[in-house]
Amino acid sequence: MIAVLKREFKSYFQSVTGWLFVSLLMALFGLYFYVYNLRQGYPYIYSTLSAITIVFMLAVPVLTMRSFAEERKSKTDQLMLTAPVPIGKIVLGKYLAMAAVFTIDMLIFCIAPLVLRAFGTVPLGENYIAILAFWLYGCASIAVGMFISALTESQVIAAVLTFILLFISYMMTGITGLISADGNILTKILNCLDLYAPFEKFSGGCLDITSILYYLTVIVLFNFFTVQAIQKRRFCISIKKLSAGVFSVSFIAVVLALAVVVNLAVNALPANMTALDCSYSKLYSITKETKNVMKQLKDDVTIYVLAAEKNKDEQIDSVLKRYEDLSGHLRVKYVNPDSKPYFYKDYTDSAPTVNSLIVESKQRSRVVDYYDIYHYESNMDYSIYSYNNELKGFDAEGQLTSAIRYVTMDSDELPVVYQITGHDESALGSEFTEVIRKANMTLSSVELLNEKEVPKDAAAIIINAPQKDFNENDAKKVTDYLKAGGKAIIVGTYSENEMPNFMSILDTYGISFTKGPVAENDARHYYNMGGPLYLLPDTNSSEFTESLSGSYIYIPVSLGIKYPETEKDTADSTPSYTSVADTTEDSVAKNDPNHMKDYSFEEGDEKGPFSVGLAVEQKVDDENTTELLVFGSPYVFSDEASQMTANNAGMFSDCISSMIPETEAKGSVIPEKEYTLGTLTVNALSAVLIGLFTAILIPILILAAGIVIFAVRRKK
Repeated sequence: MIAVLKREFKSYFQSVTGWLFVSLLMALFGLYFYVYNLRQGYPYIYSTLSAITIVFMLAVPVLTMRSFAEERKSKTDQLMLTAPVPIGKIVLGKYLAMAAVFTIDMLIFCIAPLVLRAFGTVPLGENYIAILAFWLYGCASIAVGMFISALTESQVIAAVLTFILLFISYMMTGITGLISADGNILTKILNCLDLYAPFEKFSGGCLDITSILYYLTVIVLFNFFTVQAIQKRRFCISIKKLSAGVFSVSFIAVVLALAVVVNLAVNALPANMTALDCSYSKLYSITKETKNVMKQLKDDVTIYVLAAEKNKDEQIDSVLKRYEDLSGHLRVKYVNPDSKPYFYKDYTDSAPTVNSLIVESKQRSRVVDYYDIYHYESNMDYSIYSYNNELKGFDAEGQLTSAIRYVTMDSDELPVVYQITGHDESALGSEFTEVIRKANMTLSSVELLNEKEVPKDAAAIIINAPQKDFNENDAKKVTDYLKAGGKAIIVGTYSENEMPNFMSILDTYGISFTKGPVAENDARHYYNMGGPLYLLPDTNSSEFTESLSGSYIYIPVSLGIKYPETEKDTADSTPSYTSVADTTEDSVAKNDPNHMKDYSFEEGDEKGPFSVGLAVEQKVDDENTTELLVFGSPYVFSDEASQMTANNAGMFSDCISSMIPETEAKGSVIPEKEYTLGTLTVNALSAVLIGLFTAILIPILILAAGIVIFAVRRKK
């Protein structure tokens, strides 16, 4: 076999065939690498490899068409048929030679992620898994092409048939869709011929063992089929023609059955054993919090996916399989909206998006729309002056865990969080309202002017950076609510207007703000592009920062919070204070910002450190405890903050769940996972030079070398 491998591999580079294949594939990769990764700054190689798949189908026949067809036409195959060497070794040697030629390109592709690292953060795990997937896809395609070559003596026919077969395989999803929208036995059999579908399973950085096994099975089977095709010709010239044919067919049936059984057995294994999450943001990994929720699940829950199973979203499906593995009480069913267009009407009035989920128990249901799982952001593309929707987040686990908890809750009434309005308060950002919804709470607005008191069903209230002062009665309503054991998040803001009534609420607990915003003079603790007012304070370990694990939060233009220095003691009614976030000793409260010269200490300023996030607890009686969270920045719970970092939403989730433990929200609000890394910053000159090098220069040099070597050999 080794001798065949060496001879065949050398022959590809003694002619133009090998050089042409390597240069063609390199040129295609280089072109799309320039467009996607260098020009657009996309840090993922998968899109580049996916884009060259169709053209790759044209390259495979170039490599495989001569493997057996040429020998058959020139009659040199008679030596092979009569040689004492086993046919299997000859076939394997030829196959490995072609795979080795293809692997040369793949080794060059492996350099691409390292090149991209020079321009920013690159998910190496996801990129190399994509390259591995493409290599397996290519090796399987080569095995198919070699088998076709063994069936004919015409290289042209072998090339055309190989392309047709690979193209049909690529279009198999559409073909089976025409046969049956819901799928049947025939479509399941035909889908086994889809070589491209397993490649898609690797798209998000998931190392799918079932897909790897599928490609290895295809490679082994088509090598085996090639051996059988040649063996058939060998025995056809002997007196054992009939018996050999019967043996060959029975042997093929046994091997096919074995391949099917092995693949079915591996597919039956739990998803956490067959799909390894290698994504940068751990998109498919199930957190400890969700595992605890599923472990406690006692009611039967059904998740309906509004899509035909053949059109399922692979990433959502991968997460759903992991949920099924965690509990025997959970089932997933696919519902084809084409055959059952009104299925959703039992659960909601408006039609959800395709691939949306309906989570149902015997008590209630919840619809999780597809666009609640995938988070898109609209960004202006100034090159064409239009907005592009960029996929930023993947929230399958967060939405599913929240929905499962909701449909299995004992109570039909959700806790209500009231946002106080009527004083030009800032609205909560969308990420923060989503935290409340995922914690299975209701967010409502209330104007105290129209109420005798804070509503009795308030689990907590939020006063978010009022611009106008409260009237005395409204301030008293809030104070009375807190003194009775209420929960509140109160956010201050810098204003030149005095707001004595609003401040009287905080004064009840000895809390006040600095007159001006805090400037941080330690460059490690502010956002450089914003300046010293855009704080990245130190977070302190507490129940309100459990999800941060030492990460920073973003608190721009914040007042400092002043409070009494007392020891925490819940044994009496004395308020206890816990600073959630602190500035450094180099910080300064700029109490006259309109006339300041710089951000350093000036006359009238106050020296740090300051708290910019403060938790207050005061025991009211044996059953009730007042809990108050105070922040000094009107932007701490804004969309601007959530665009900077997900940590602010994580802190908000910790705050809400700590204040309202009866919702059991702690450990249930799973934050959205970052779907893609930020784009790379590749300057135009570097992009052009690298693009020219990969798409033009290297392929031309490779092809030129092949032509020169071929010409020299011809002269000899």
